[in-house]
Amino acid sequence: MTWGIIATWEMALEGVKHASYMLEKGLSAADSMEEAIKMVEDNPLYTSVGYGGLPNEKCEVELDAAFMDGNTLSVGAICGIKDFKNPISVARKLNEERFNIFLVGIGAEEYAQEKGFERKNMLTEESKKAWEKRVAEMKDKNLSPYDGHDTVGMVCIDKNENLVTGTSTSGLFMKRKGRVGDSPIPGSGFYADSEIGGATATGLGEDIMKGCMSYEVVRLMKEGLHPQKAAEKVVHEFSEKLEKRRGKAGAISIACMNKNGEWGVGTNVEFTFVVATDKERPKVYIANRDGNKTAFQEA
Repeated sequence: MTWGIIATWEMALEGVKHASYMLEKGLSAADSMEEAIKMVEDNPLYTSVGYGGLPNEKCEVELDAAFMDGNTLSVGAICGIKDFKNPISVARKLNEERFNIFLVGIGAEEYAQEKGFERKNMLTEESKKAWEKRVAEMKDKNLSPYDGHDTVGMVCIDKNENLVTGTSTSGLFMKRKGRVGDSPIPGSGFYADSEIGGATATGLGEDIMKGCMSYEVVRLMKEGLHPQKAAEKVVHEFSEKLEKRRGKAGAISIACMNKNGEWGVGTNVEFTFVVATDKERPKVYIANRDGNKTAFQEA
């Protein structure tokens, strides 16, 4: 049986490399993907995820994460959690629960504390300085406060045909306290079904949430569409709908993989992603919108 992993953004490269070693050795998709996402979360250079994530309007780092098991369709999701390391691990733990699988704010923090997850101040000096600079720019140059929404999302399948998806993000820079994007929303920011495949989204959560885009990609794969056709169809058609009804569509990108390890991406902006399979070493690709399709090449 094949194995494979696809992830949003170049920042996932080291994590995907590590996961590929684990998958080749026969380790589970769940363990491999969790370790890959944790590597992104732990690196303060990646300012849209985990430690060093860009803060909200109050200079607080609020993190969102989700995990979905494609075998059982179990989901664990957290929103607005502060001062806990590796939110993806908290989300994975929640996925084991029968009830209370989606926790927010203080409730998510109390759960993480109860389960023994490591507390950590996730605000770095660099992120604080970026916040201070943006506050000054908003005052002096009348700039929009909002920027930065690069969620790390992954789809992973192992040699035993187990398929999972996961997401982790600090969300929109300078967001309102309590704001949540698409990343932890099942069907919107992610979806997985081991009998079909999985998908994950990144971009402007406020627009991605207007459609169940990850679920729709998986549904189209079930109907027989290749992952590439499914992803670009969903992104293109929904972008057009937003442009027609609202005059503009925010950044939307989707990465997906089916149960056979075939993969695809759709985007309406420039977008990087990382792929590794039993047939392909870890590679970074760059994708762009090309009419109603998505064109990509190795970066």
